[in-house]
Amino acid sequence: MGVFSPVSILYLAPLAGAVVIYSHFEQLKTYFLFVWHCFIVPLGKTSDQKARLDKFYQGQAEVYDATRKGLLRGRNTMLAMSAEHLRVIRANHPNQRLVWVDVGGGTGWNVETMDKHFPISQFDAVYVVDLCKPLLEIAAKRFAARGWTNVYCLCQDATTFTLPEWSDGIRPKGSLGFISLSYSLSMIPSYHTLLDRLDYLLNPDLGLMAVVDFYASGKEPTPHEKAIGGQSKQVGWISRWFWQIWFDFDHVDLSPGRRDYVEYRFGTIKSYNGRNRFVLPFIVRIPYYIWIGCSRSRDTSRFAHAFEVEGGNLVGNCSPKHGPTVPALMQITGDEKTEFLPLPTQARKYLFGIAHPEPLPKPSAHAEFRTFIYSFTWEDPAVDMQHLNLSENDSIFAITSAGDNVLHYAINAKPRRIHAVDMNPCQGHLLELKLAAIKAFDHETFFSLFGDGKHPSFRQLLDGKLSAYLSSPAYQFWRLHSGSFDPSSSFYLRGYSGWALRIAHWLISLTGHNDDVKALCEARTLKEQDEVWRRCLRPVFVDGSVVQRLVDNPIFLWNALGVPKNQKEIFTKEGTVYEFIRDTLDPIGSHALLSQGAYHYLLCLLGHYTRESCPDYLSPRGFEALKANDGELLDSFRLHTDSIVNVLSGLSAGAITRAVIMDHLDWFAPGAGEVDEEVAEMRRALAPGGMVFWRSAAKRPWYNEVFERAGFVLECLGMREGPKRAIDRVNMYASFWKATKV
Repeated sequence: MGVFSPVSILYLAPLAGAVVIYSHFEQLKTYFLFVWHCFIVPLGKTSDQKARLDKFYQGQAEVYDATRKGLLRGRNTMLAMSAEHLRVIRANHPNQRLVWVDVGGGTGWNVETMDKHFPISQFDAVYVVDLCKPLLEIAAKRFAARGWTNVYCLCQDATTFTLPEWSDGIRPKGSLGFISLSYSLSMIPSYHTLLDRLDYLLNPDLGLMAVVDFYASGKEPTPHEKAIGGQSKQVGWISRWFWQIWFDFDHVDLSPGRRDYVEYRFGTIKSYNGRNRFVLPFIVRIPYYIWIGCSRSRDTSRFAHAFEVEGGNLVGNCSPKHGPTVPALMQITGDEKTEFLPLPTQARKYLFGIAHPEPLPKPSAHAEFRTFIYSFTWEDPAVDMQHLNLSENDSIFAITSAGDNVLHYAINAKPRRIHAVDMNPCQGHLLELKLAAIKAFDHETFFSLFGDGKHPSFRQLLDGKLSAYLSSPAYQFWRLHSGSFDPSSSFYLRGYSGWALRIAHWLISLTGHNDDVKALCEARTLKEQDEVWRRCLRPVFVDGSVVQRLVDNPIFLWNALGVPKNQKEIFTKEGTVYEFIRDTLDPIGSHALLSQGAYHYLLCLLGHYTRESCPDYLSPRGFEALKANDGELLDSFRLHTDSIVNVLSGLSAGAITRAVIMDHLDWFAPGAGEVDEEVAEMRRALAPGGMVFWRSAAKRPWYNEVFERAGFVLECLGMREGPKRAIDRVNMYASFWKATKV
């Protein structure tokens, strides 16, 4: 017989239920009031918008914040991003008056939350404007409890509100430094009038405006929308119509026109599209967006000049393709286009131009790249520097890759201009993240991200520290890939190249060589290092059949190593796969210490760098050089997402003195006409005496003849001769070449 009889259980069950209900009474009451007032009680007929709002929120004002946390997503992100932009503005203009108007601010939740990101005491005045008195009463109590004397509640219509300070002689026009609309734009009927008025009130030079709200996209995106709307803006047919109809019952308008008019009236700085996975994450997915912008009347001539003239970007008029430099800002032809502006770092605070404030639509080829291929750069920049002979007067054109080498050039030569070019927009996003992180962080945080490859709070850093220095496309990319720096793994195990590193790590573990890898990476003499390599790891990576089969597989080569079919055919014509692996890896052990600077293979084996062995930009010396004078060196960078030939065609004759194109030409099939066109453009864009550098998987690549026909003088700077000697710390390529324009 049990301790409790069936009869006693019958008596205890209701009692237990009563205890559970009592213990959760306040929570149950909160959600009951929310459901009752939102879904059950009829709104009835009301005389105007104010009466409707008062009636709707009267009975639920006290529980508003508790019941909207999961529904109104993105508010904290909007405030964190805005706060970082405001910090930059405040630092550069400490005497500028800063007034914030929170339109439709309701209970004051935004103001209280903003204080965590940007102290409310830093504002000269904060005004919460709302037409709903019950919600403002909650706000007034909240502000009184915090003791804020610079925060005011105004129960006024957002389209006609008047600030008390305007009666004290302050002119309304351009008087506001920050305006926010948090799930309020969709509730204000006269949104054209509202946005026109806010544009009038916003400071044209330094003002910032932020919006977070639900939305429904149009059926087909316009080119303008593709340029600034961001990734994942379009929603499906069911979602587009269902949410418009659903919210319309509560007089909330999700029609595309509201967001379209925001993006038309103001210049876009940041744009992000999300899905609110409310209650049922895989079923209920309400589209919402975060948008940050500024007045279109802001003077952007400096940045437009950097984009169009210095960057050589072609975006829209009919000037001759290679005519003389035009003094006007628009110096362009009709067909070519680039993804976003390669501006000085400071320009990324306000990423827009003159006639077209937002980046242009991406070329269709960019859709092929879902993420970055290379999380690190394979080529050895120290050997590059021995031959580049760079000075502060040079202008260098280089493939972006992961950005490691162009940063190395900036640190050690300080060239006047660095054009970083890549067809894969994600590679540009990676370099831009590094540039932004140099501006935003100290060396410890920076090394945690790109040395250790992990950080416990990357998402918070992205919104609160990095966003002000990132373009909108780059922010969107890293927001969608915010798990890349998760502490449980490493950033360098991401991207296509990350798969190669993962497979190598699995192979090492399966064969029981983890301790040998540690010994190899910690060896203090070349003799010790080479001995560990030949005795323990060479049988796995050179003699082992697994590696040979992988390297012989074109799918693995492309998806894990970024080696296309044409490049594979180049090196297999000169020998077997085994010979290529042997000639690449065998000399490494005796060439340079992994523990003391030969960081490429150390990264592959460990999944991270060390303080003693890392790229120059991660060393304290290199980092401080890049960060010095408020990041002055970073202003030399111009980022391009386009083909090499398109970017070259936008540059004036003689605009560059050096070009580093890595193994790019290996990707073309022998005899491809595109190579002739590219080499011709390279010769035109190079100054007399200018030089082009490339590496190849072949000892004597077929396209060398193309350079010779174009009038270049060629010189071989290094060529592998079997497995005895490495030509650099990577030794991945069979040859290294220079072509000089004469």
